[in-house]
Amino acid sequence: MSSTPVPVPPYGRPPLRTVQVLDGAGPGSGAGSSAHVRSLAGGLAARGVRVTVCAPVASEGEYDFTGAGAQFEPAAVNALRAACFGADIVHAHGLRAGVRAALALRGRRVPLVVTWHGGGPEPGPAPLRGLTRLLERRVARAAAVVLGTSSDQVDLARRRGARDARLAPVTVPGARYVAGEGDADKVRAELGALGRHLLIAVGSLEPHRGYGVLLDAARDWRALDPQPLLVIAGEGPLRPVLARRIDTEGLPVRLLGRRPDVAELLAASDVAVLPSRWEARSLLAQEALRAGVALVATAVGGVPELVGDAGVLVPYGDAAALSTAVAALIADPARRGVLAEAGPAQAATWPTEDDTVAQVLAVYDELMERHR
Repeated sequence: MSSTPVPVPPYGRPPLRTVQVLDGAGPGSGAGSSAHVRSLAGGLAARGVRVTVCAPVASEGEYDFTGAGAQFEPAAVNALRAACFGADIVHAHGLRAGVRAALALRGRRVPLVVTWHGGGPEPGPAPLRGLTRLLERRVARAAAVVLGTSSDQVDLARRRGARDARLAPVTVPGARYVAGEGDADKVRAELGALGRHLLIAVGSLEPHRGYGVLLDAARDWRALDPQPLLVIAGEGPLRPVLARRIDTEGLPVRLLGRRPDVAELLAASDVAVLPSRWEARSLLAQEALRAGVALVATAVGGVPELVGDAGVLVPYGDAAALSTAVAALIADPARRGVLAEAGPAQAATWPTEDDTVAQVLAVYDELMERHR
C-alpha cells in the first residue's frame, strides 16, 4: 500500500501553519486576490506548509481552496479567531481582510502579513475617504510586513506608517483555455457579434471600474460601420444605472452578468478594454496580454508597469481618448497583430507562480526567525 510522501520541513521543525484571510466585499478583494490565494495555497501546501483559508463560503465553491491542499473555514468572526489560534503566520489579502485579521489577532504575538491588492484613490464623501485613510493606517501599522502588488501601493503603505513595506508583484494562474477551430465564431454568434468587432470589459459593476466613462466612449462607436459590440462581464450595484443608459442611448453594449467562460469570451474578442479609475495588477490585463488580445487601458496605479508597451494606455476619465484608441485598433488589424505578439512577450517578464510563492515563503521564514 503506497502513499504520497509529505514534504519534510527544514531542520526537523514542525510544519509552518498559516492562515490566509480573504474578505469578499469591496475593491481589492475580488477575483484577482481570490485567484492569488488559491495559487498561493497550492504552492505553500506543496512545500509542506499547513494552510487554512478563511473566506466567504461562496468563494470556496468558485476557487476550491481545499482542492489546492488547504483547509477552508468561513470568514465569520468566530471562525477567523479560532483559525488564527495556533497559527504561526496570518496573511490577509486586501484592506478589509487586514482589519479583520488585526482584530482577530489582538493580544496575540502572531506576525501579520498584509498584501494590498487594491486601494488607490476613491472619490466620495469626505468622511468615507477619511475612514479609508484611518483603516489604511491601522492595517499598515499592525502588519509586520505589508506587501504591495505595485510600486505605488508600497509608497502608500509607507506613507500610512508601515514598518516594513515591500514590492511583491502577484502573478495569478493563466487561463487554462485552448481555443478550438470555430470556437470564436460560436461565441461571437451567441453574443450577436458576427460581422462586427467584439470588445470586452470584465469586472464588478462598481464606480471605481470606470464603466460610466466607457459608456461615454461607446456613444462615439455608434457612428462606426459596422458598429462594434461591447460586452461587459461582471455583476454589481451599478447594473440598473448602466442598463438604463444602454437602453436610453441606444448603445452597442451588452451586460452579460457573471460569466464562468471569460477566457473563451476573451479569446473571441478583438480588443479588451480596462477603463478603471485605479488598478494594481489587473486580472483582465494579465489575461488579455497572455492571450494575445489587444488591450486599451487607463494609465493608472500599477497598470503601466504591468503592461509596458504591450498595450495602449489612455488617461482615466478621458472618454474621447478611450473612444479614439479603441476605434484606431478596430481599424488597424496590423497594429492589433503587433500587440498580439507583444502581449505574451510582456507576460513572460512577470514573476511566475513559483516565484510568487517563493517570495512569500521567504517573508514567512524571515518573520519566524525574528520571533524565535
